[in-house]
Amino acid sequence: MWSSSPEKEAPAKAAPAETGAGDAQAATARAQTLAKSGKTEEALAEFGKAIAIDPHHAEALYNRGLLYQRQRQHQLAIDDFSSANGLTPQRAEPLLGRAISYIAMERFKEAAADLDEAVQADPQNAQAWSTRGLAYERLGDKDKAKASYARALAIRPKDEAARTGLARLGG
Repeated sequence: MWSSSPEKEAPAKAAPAETGAGDAQAATARAQTLAKSGKTEEALAEFGKAIAIDPHHAEALYNRGLLYQRQRQHQLAIDDFSSANGLTPQRAEPLLGRAISYIAMERFKEAAADLDEAVQADPQNAQAWSTRGLAYERLGDKDKAKASYARALAIRPKDEAARTGLARLGG
C-alpha cells in the first residue's frame, strides 16, 4: 500500500540501496559465468550493469578490464584497472592487469612503475615479478630484468616466461 507516513517511507528508501549492492554482485556473478562460457559481449553488458548499479564495484571493474584486455582494447582495460586500483589500493591484480596492457601498448615506463608497486603489494606474486622482468628488459635495464625473472623463478620454479627471459639475458 502507498502511504505518506514517514515511518513507512524510510524502510522503502533503505531497501534499494541494499538491493543495489546485491544486484551489482548478482550481475557480476552472471557476467563471470557468461565470460567463462565465452559469451564476451554478454559478459561485458552484465559487468556494465553491475558498474552502473555500483560504480565502486572493484571486482566488476577488474573483471571487465580483463575482458577488454582479451579483446585487445587496452585503453578501456587500463581505464577499468585504474578505477579498480583506486578502489582497492595495495592489491597487485589491478596493477598487474594495467601493466600488461601498458606493455601491449609499448608504454614500458608506466608498466614498470605499476609492477614495482604490484610486487610491493604482493611480494609472492610470481606473475608480477615475471612481467616486471619483461618491462625492465624492454626498457633496457638488464639488471632489474634479471633480478625480477630470478625472483619469479624462486617463487614458481616452472615459470616458463621467467626462465626464457632470464635465458635471453644470459642469466
